Amino acid sequence: MAKYYMGIDVGSVSTNIILMDENKDLHYKKYMRTQGKPIEMLKEGIGEIERDIAGGEIAGVGVTGSGRYLANIIVGADIVKNEITAHAIAGLNFIPEVKTIIEIGGQDSKIIILRDKIVVDFAMNTVCAAGTGSFLDRQAIRLGIDIAEFGGLALQSDNSVRIAGRCAVFAESDMIHKQQLGHNQSDIAKGLCEALVRNYLNNVGKGKEILSPVMFQGGVAANIGIKKAFEEALGEEIYIPENYDVMGAIGVAMLAKEEVKKKGKTNFKGTSIHNINYRVSGFECDGCSNVCEVVEIHEDGRILARYGDKCGKWSNSIGENNIKLA
Repeated sequence: MAKYYMGIDVGSVSTNIILMDENKDLHYKKYMRTQGKPIEMLKEGIGEIERDIAGGEIAGVGVTGSGRYLANIIVGADIVKNEITAHAIAGLNFIPEVKTIIEIGGQDSKIIILRDKIVVDFAMNTVCAAGTGSFLDRQAIRLGIDIAEFGGLALQSDNSVRIAGRCAVFAESDMIHKQQLGHNQSDIAKGLCEALVRNYLNNVGKGKEILSPVMFQGGVAANIGIKKAFEEALGEEIYIPENYDVMGAIGVAMLAKEEVKKKGKTNFKGTSIHNINYRVSGFECDGCSNVCEVVEIHEDGRILARYGDKCGKWSNSIGENNIKLA
């Protein structure tokens, strides 16, 4: 029976699930819009896996992303890791000598600095939209083009228009002004790509020593206009892995494979979890001045888990998972 390792990356914009075999080859890959419904997306992806991998065994599961603790409660993960670690592991698997990883998603962006295969520095932007994919999505709508066409349109430009990119609001106003002046769409598209790259380098990349090889990961890596803008700004070739959009899931699946080998078993609850009814509720604990917001996960009418309390009063009353958190 074939053995697979599942990697799950639950983010605010997308939920990614992959299955990897013993040789690190992908057999399943699903990129879904989270749409504020991470549990439903997890159930949909795992239900699809149950139908598609008849005769296969899921030998281990790893979870990452901003929703990793929720995902762990639902699926029963063997390892829970932050996005920095997951993306770094996947990047090193693609280019073992990689020194810089640029990761830009829909709602946030990251830079990971590696030396001798070790993460030595990183930074994240979770505040300003001007350095993320949502910025380009919004401007593509205003330009009346599909986001998939955006990068190709930018490459047609011979004379880009400089657009203020320090703030998403100002950038949009500046772009509208450039449209009113009569600049063509390709020049504006290239200007927007350059604005996003400037924003990224001046904020996320500020003070970082960006050395080659440089890898570009995340959903925005699909935009060839952004890739070109990075290459022009850095004077370096930018490498994009085949599965650039699910690298976090790949990295944590690799970590799950190693973890299961060490402990000899998996915590995975099985693919049938897609048939279970889950409900999320919350309350504020007034037991101390922290006033923690405690989240409860209900499984078929019973409380499966609680989290969010700083002291452990509520989460420990359910029972602790014997799992590595990072």
